[in-house]
Amino acid sequence: QVKLVESGGGLVQSGGSLRLSCVGSGFTSDGYAIGWFRQAPGSGRQGVVCISSSDEISYYVDSVKGRFTISKDKGKYTVHLEMNNLKPEDTGVYYCGAEWKTCTGLAGEYEYWGQGTPVTVSE
Repeated sequence: QVKLVESGGGLVQSGGSLRLSCVGSGFTSDGYAIGWFRQAPGSGRQGVVCISSSDEISYYVDSVKGRFTISKDKGKYTVHLEMNNLKPEDTGVYYCGAEWKTCTGLAGEYEYWGQGTPVTVSE
């Protein structure tokens, strides 16, 4: 049974940093891409950044480029999202998800999801 567990969310002031982690287990193949999505109150789930099974990285939100960094522990389904210079508009619940092989940034393409970790950035 595949399971994804996020951690690392919290409350931070504008300009601060957080490091989210997503730990995956139960995968029977190393062919999955892992993506980070976020959902602000009253909004849909938005793709933020993804790392494919071949370690290609795709960003889906221009405003996080240069501030957010995705990385993956070698040989594991453990993916981190380093978030620096956080802004109030980064507030939301952050989810990691797994889709087969490539990164699409489309929530509907993802097979597996974690439970989410909330991030709140105050002014």
